[in-house]
Amino acid sequence: MSANVINLLLDATWQTLYMVAVSTILGTILGLPLGVFLAISQRGELLSQPWVNKVLGLVVNATRSVPFIILVVAIIPFTRMIAGTSIGTTAAIVPLTIAAVPFIARLIENAIREVDSGLIEAARAMGATPLQIIRKVLIPEALPSITLGLTLAVVSLIGYSAMVGAVGGEGLGDLGIRYGYQRFMPEVMGVVVVILVVLVQLVQSIGEWIAAKVDKRAPKGRGQ
Repeated sequence: MSANVINLLLDATWQTLYMVAVSTILGTILGLPLGVFLAISQRGELLSQPWVNKVLGLVVNATRSVPFIILVVAIIPFTRMIAGTSIGTTAAIVPLTIAAVPFIARLIENAIREVDSGLIEAARAMGATPLQIIRKVLIPEALPSITLGLTLAVVSLIGYSAMVGAVGGEGLGDLGIRYGYQRFMPEVMGVVVVILVVLVQLVQSIGEWIAAKVDKRAPKGRGQ
């Protein structure tokens, strides 16, 4: 394998890490409050807004139901409006973030719903406001599950970042298609697959390690 191809692999790996990192951050910034709201806004919940919950739930489900490669193509005008172009790593962040937000929101919602309702009632009895309950009860108690959920989201985004290479998104997927497939260089395709597998394993291991650390430090009210 030539030095030029090695440099291309290094650049593609950096591009993939850049796309995944930025889309994860943006997806979490938008998905975390959305997921919390979905968890606490059903009828009889902490902030009961059933109609708003249903509308947001429909939007989240509709977005999640669209295959990612179709989503990338369908929002090309929106991507061009936001990023100024529809190709490249920066442009790829737009569909990656749009795909990440509803996915992360559902993961956060499920994590919040796992919190013992008795803790919420106890906080209410002590006069805590809804915002205080969210900040000091729900999120701290759900943090281990949230960490594992975000780990799953990052792993999914690594796969999505490879798919977006098929439509000019650059990164490892683009390199694998252009060199491994179109130029009949199976060794490049093999290295791309190995790098993706290593990235997924690293993310999964780090996420599980962080979740275990967080779980040890979490409040001990769960399940009591």
